[in-house]
Amino acid sequence: MELWYTEYQTKNVGITCKVKQTYHTEKTQYQDIALIDTEQFGKMLVLDGTVQTTIEDEFVYHEMISHVPLATHKNPKKALVIGGGDGGAIREIIKHPTIEKAVLCEIDGRVIEIAKEYLPEISCALTDEKVEVIVDDGIKYVNQHKNEFDVIMIDSTDPVGPAVGLFSKEFYKAIYECLKEDGIFVAQTESPFFHKDLIRNAFKNVESIFPIARLYTCAIPTYPSGYWSFTMGSKKYDPLETDLDSIPKLDTKYYCPQIHKAVFALPKFVSDIIK
Repeated sequence: MELWYTEYQTKNVGITCKVKQTYHTEKTQYQDIALIDTEQFGKMLVLDGTVQTTIEDEFVYHEMISHVPLATHKNPKKALVIGGGDGGAIREIIKHPTIEKAVLCEIDGRVIEIAKEYLPEISCALTDEKVEVIVDDGIKYVNQHKNEFDVIMIDSTDPVGPAVGLFSKEFYKAIYECLKEDGIFVAQTESPFFHKDLIRNAFKNVESIFPIARLYTCAIPTYPSGYWSFTMGSKKYDPLETDLDSIPKLDTKYYCPQIHKAVFALPKFVSDIIK
């Protein structure tokens, strides 16, 4: 008998994958967690019925949420990831030679433990000496730390349940206060095809708080529509002015100096969303 997993990305659209094996299912106080193995994308982490990451395409998301802000900053030493319990963003952060400390703040500790057990390719850096792992509410953590981080990444789930507050203007204001005077933050902001209102509102809020606001995109096959956006807020540095020769040589699969500025060249329908 064949087994298939379907994520309903909207009420009219879904993605279906043939399943080889189910490794783990669990209901925590925050969400339903499943770890399955698929024919096309390999091991897949699913939270509340939504694909979070897969072995086959995770490198795109984790590299793009991490290296774009880190390469834009002139000298990033301390970085924070809110969410991202799989550890992929942390893995990419510590590739940067200037990084002295990377903090992961994930609200659901079981995501971290399951990633360590079943996704070692992604979670491998969580035990690095530069990394501090905190199981706590990211909103509370940010409000308790002022003027502390060079770069902050909001590696959140979709804006439902415990992640709703991570898309609010109040949270973006708290992020601003948590950053140093030349700090940068990036948040994943969903699909330009399916989530126009979310992108428009997030960008408007970020633009009202940060001197520099930019939207960039990339292709992630297992995410809704396969086309994803990130919103950046920067106090000082503009990614479009980054000296590409200054970007360190990194072990990456998607991100490279040539793509750094190219991802900010938006298709007209995307630029129209944030006008």
